[in-house]
Amino acid sequence: MAQLSLSEKERYSRQILIFGEEGQEKLKKSRVTVAGVGGLGCPAAMYLAFHGIGKIRIIDKDVVEVSNLNRQVLHWEKDIKKPKVESAYEKLREINRDVEVEKFVVEINEKNVVELLEGSDAVIDAMDNFPTRFILNEAAIELGIPFFHGSIYGLEGRVMTIIPGKSACLRCLFSESPPKEVFPVLGTTPGVIAMIQVTEVIKYLTGVGKLLENRYLIYDGENMSFREIKVRKNPECPVCGKK
Repeated sequence: MAQLSLSEKERYSRQILIFGEEGQEKLKKSRVTVAGVGGLGCPAAMYLAFHGIGKIRIIDKDVVEVSNLNRQVLHWEKDIKKPKVESAYEKLREINRDVEVEKFVVEINEKNVVELLEGSDAVIDAMDNFPTRFILNEAAIELGIPFFHGSIYGLEGRVMTIIPGKSACLRCLFSESPPKEVFPVLGTTPGVIAMIQVTEVIKYLTGVGKLLENRYLIYDGENMSFREIKVRKNPECPVCGKK
């Protein structure tokens, strides 16, 4: 088990009151992959670093654009046209020097996804399209890595935790991708959803609390409400049906 330094014990003292030093040591020895460093991935990566996840792997192929700045909190005006991974890396290293950040400027596809996810203890879905989400979901199931799905649209967000071999996966819920579109986003919406995703990751890694397994949580920011849909594992699912 990765031992905590005196400064780490002080830094994480309030959360250590929840899951103890043993729980914090589990976070320190963990590697979490954040697939996408945009609206969801920026706050997710930030809070992973704040909480002392030992290794954070960030993956994105895009560069920072002006239209990103209402929600992608690791990217600032000075970063426009810079690769998102480079911009995020700089900020994450300033947030917490005890955290190792691995960066990949690459598009996730069927050929490289297994290599990109291998060695991870958890994967956060911070993508903006379902074809790539399906690729990540299938690879996570194949590798046995918990997959923390999140998606947003306007003032609405959705979250589900997927534990391979135990819970329903993303393809149990969606048989095909929704149509591709440029969708509206209120900047606070991905922040809310990312916080739930990171909370789920920390709960999983430390063994604290009940996870969003087989539960699809829907956040409605317009009416400020949450509702939950129960999801059953589909025995005919082409991804996890035989797992």
